[in-house]
Amino acid sequence: MPPLARYLLRRTLWLLVTFVAAMLLVFVLVRLVPGNPVDAIVAQMTRGGGGSGEQVEAIYDNYMREFGLDQPIWQQFLVFVQNVLQGDLGTSFAQYPASVNSMIAQALPWSVAIQLPAIVVGWVVGNALGAIAAFRGGWFDKGAFLGSIFATSVPYYCLAIILLFVVAVRMQALPAGGGYSFGLTPEATLAFFGDAITYFWLPFWSLVIVFVGGQAVGMRSMAIYELGSDYVNYARGLGISDNRITRYIFRNAMLPQLTGLALSIGAMIGGALVTELVFNYPGLGTLLFTAISANDYPVIQAIVLLITIAVLVANFLVDVLNGLIDPRIRAAQGGDR
Repeated sequence: MPPLARYLLRRTLWLLVTFVAAMLLVFVLVRLVPGNPVDAIVAQMTRGGGGSGEQVEAIYDNYMREFGLDQPIWQQFLVFVQNVLQGDLGTSFAQYPASVNSMIAQALPWSVAIQLPAIVVGWVVGNALGAIAAFRGGWFDKGAFLGSIFATSVPYYCLAIILLFVVAVRMQALPAGGGYSFGLTPEATLAFFGDAITYFWLPFWSLVIVFVGGQAVGMRSMAIYELGSDYVNYARGLGISDNRITRYIFRNAMLPQLTGLALSIGAMIGGALVTELVFNYPGLGTLLFTAISANDYPVIQAIVLLITIAVLVANFLVDVLNGLIDPRIRAAQGGDR
């Protein structure tokens, strides 16, 4: 078998094993959360003392059967795996009979719309800033490095709270929270987009500033490392032009940054969930927080599993990309002698 094919097969097997383990962990950990969701539902339905003890017990048993919680735990897991493989994420406990698929379909576009632009803009600006700082050096390098270190050290939610207080509360320049104005319904119109974009900027900047700092620090470090490499000194000794050497340096320094970009996009679904809570943004973060508060097993399982799948797929694609680009990986598999 060719070395590259052997490498890809090994990565595929690891992906499948990790996915099965992730499903098991998600299923078990969710059920370790204290409290029974059916108890909360029945207590809310019978609030005020309505219904006799037999009626309450009948309601409780009915919900336990409806949600499959009366079955042995191993049987519940097999049903969960079967439904996941069929693309069915179940029915919400807290918002019964709402489908988890539809709930995620409504929340996911909001998370993607705010995090994907932040990741792309942050990656481009951060890498450009880090590369320029490494090549220019001097006061520009010191200022860019210190600023980037400060930006990447600030947690997303801290910067979100600062921007919320300064821009929304004090300056009242942008809305304080939400995804669109009260009374509107999400629709594909310019009027709705113009309204929603005003709610977009604060969470966007709270994400992109931190991401720019992290990318700039990483790119600067890699560029400085490449500048001191033996092949750079050898190329200069051969009289190769600085422009050509710079292209080599930039290409080599970009390899780990491309890996970081792919992983960031993969983790995008679960990234900065707390930021969405700070701004009450109608994304997966808010949905997950609501589900945890209500012990809504299917919703929690679906979101955590979605995050896990996205990260696993991103890691797999990065491995494939590195195997195709980097000859050292093929050499490690025995292909290059």
